[in-house]
Amino acid sequence: MTTTQEKDALTELGEFIAEVMQREHPHSHLIAVLHKAQSLYGYLPTEVMNEVAARMGIPTAHIWGVATFYHYFNLNPPGKHTISVCLGTACYVKGAGAILQRLKDELKIEFGQVTQDGMFSLQPARCLGACGLAPVVMIDDTIHGDLTADKMMELLETYRKGSED
Repeated sequence: MTTTQEKDALTELGEFIAEVMQREHPHSHLIAVLHKAQSLYGYLPTEVMNEVAARMGIPTAHIWGVATFYHYFNLNPPGKHTISVCLGTACYVKGAGAILQRLKDELKIEFGQVTQDGMFSLQPARCLGACGLAPVVMIDDTIHGDLTADKMMELLETYRKGSED
């Protein structure tokens, strides 16, 4: 993010927090505020969590506790492409575990990590709602189904090549 984008994001977040603080029981909206922050920044930078704490009058330790408890929140910048592997029952039974292992081996990362080149981040998904296409992964906002470990490697390669352009 450029400095101007950061200022715009901080302004938008500040306006959202100001609106939340006008509601009854404003502290009960902390998760919504953190979701907003993550949607603006792509993750939850330390400075942003400190800002949320200050503006909402909530101890920073509490903000960190919430952000680290829920797996949805990212404390590190995501990769250019986020790969979500569905681990729901249908996907798992049809081979999601093998796909996941192949991805981990190929990318040399675990869930919540980013590849060294910053290209991919990996996260689990409990269900992506596409059981009829199992096993599935979602890359960014696109669902890819009926996968095998080999098909996943071909798909990964298309994203790598697309990033070279």
